Amino acid sequence: MKKSTQNPPDQIAPADAALFRATVGEVKPLAEQNRIKPQKKPCLPLLRPAAPAQAIPDTLSDFAGEDAPAEYLRNGLSRMALRKLRRGVWPVQDSLDLHGNNREAARKLLQEFMHEATQREMRCVLVIHGKGTNSRSGEAVLRKLTRHWLTQLPQVLGYCDAAPKQGGSGAVLVLLKVMSGEG
Repeated sequence: MKKSTQNPPDQIAPADAALFRATVGEVKPLAEQNRIKPQKKPCLPLLRPAAPAQAIPDTLSDFAGEDAPAEYLRNGLSRMALRKLRRGVWPVQDSLDLHGNNREAARKLLQEFMHEATQREMRCVLVIHGKGTNSRSGEAVLRKLTRHWLTQLPQVLGYCDAAPKQGGSGAVLVLLKVMSGEG
């Protein structure tokens, strides 16, 4: 049997090192101020190919007889799910700001946003509707309507007021059903 004369992969043969030094020549280190410290590349969001625009049917009713509840939980779900939502167990994956929209525009934007969030299999989103402090009537029209619309969407499992730093009663955290495998 013949012995291998190769160096281990982490060691450089003396002849190779001498050849490298002869080729490179004298090396002067860069001055400290001319050095650029290595940095991690920023993580870029995953880009998905644009899906063909589908018409999302407008099935939401604007008639909300009473004040919208501060929280909602679909029948059959444990109150623990609402508690977890309030405590931030599910991180907010996207948000929608409805400020300044009229009811028709807000309804359309909400439906499109919820459809997109469902397609992207998001679990928790934030919808900002405002507190109504700047409305002409002094009433929180979008607050009431948004919460009413959310109860009508089948992908919405529940919602609650957002944390104060996220908008408090002027926004809702929405827990979504993950509809994987459905077309």
